Amino acid sequence: MLTKELLKQVRQIEIRTKGLVNQVFSGEYHSVFKGRGMEFSEVREYQFGDDIRNIDWNVTARFGHPFIKVFEEERELTVMLMIDMSGSLIFGSVNKTKQQIAAEISAILAFSALKNNDKAGLVLFTDKIEKFVPPRKGRSHVLRIIREVLSFEPEGKSTDMKAALEYLNNAVKKRSIVFLLSDFMDSGYEKILRIVGKRHDLIGIVLNDKREDEIPPMGLVKFVDAESGMERWIDTADRKTRFLFQQMREKNKADRKALFLSSRLDSIEIQTGEDYIKPIVKFFRLREGRW
Repeated sequence: MLTKELLKQVRQIEIRTKGLVNQVFSGEYHSVFKGRGMEFSEVREYQFGDDIRNIDWNVTARFGHPFIKVFEEERELTVMLMIDMSGSLIFGSVNKTKQQIAAEISAILAFSALKNNDKAGLVLFTDKIEKFVPPRKGRSHVLRIIREVLSFEPEGKSTDMKAALEYLNNAVKKRSIVFLLSDFMDSGYEKILRIVGKRHDLIGIVLNDKREDEIPPMGLVKFVDAESGMERWIDTADRKTRFLFQQMREKNKADRKALFLSSRLDSIEIQTGEDYIKPIVKFFRLREGRW
């Protein structure tokens, strides 16, 4: 059952994100994600400078002088949103959780796809595939995607990105634009990430929270792992403990960035307490400059 509160949230996200799409993202999206294939359109008479490899020999033989095949860019694309629904995504130290930010970013990307007549699909995962929504077009389909991300209650709590990427690689055969939204608190997915990145246009959207990067000195505090449920008392007043924790986080970030760089894949860093529009627009504009 759709509660009034959920419908209200979905409507608010639709109003906000559709406005952003119309004002900011639509042109950027269209410029960056161009059609990858070429489809036959028509034949016309050969003109000086045309590529002779495109000559249509059957038509040429029929009319006695050369004709070439004209191709057009195959504009329709498929956007797949892969969203981590593990326990750590429920965390947020400011006013929104990482999961809520993921829902809003997904809405922007899905409405951008809709405005450009592209399909959008969804994969929700934890340590298993929780939900697969096949790619389709239409406003009602985009609203369904938003509802699923906001309200879905996963069975699993931990993360298995390797299994999720393997599933996508098997389930989606056509080359697609894949946005992987996660905090990337996992390991062992490096090889399959490269494989998926070669088949699809894979972009990582890294969801961070500043409280996961540094621990304030608050004395003896009980920490609970949102994915494993493991509890541990930590003396946050101890400088060495805070330093080691920060060092570990910085190493994890550096390793992830190096992985994306060596795999020639793009990633966008998002902080829950900050405006996520700027880094996404920056990504679009940097990428547009490469074409």
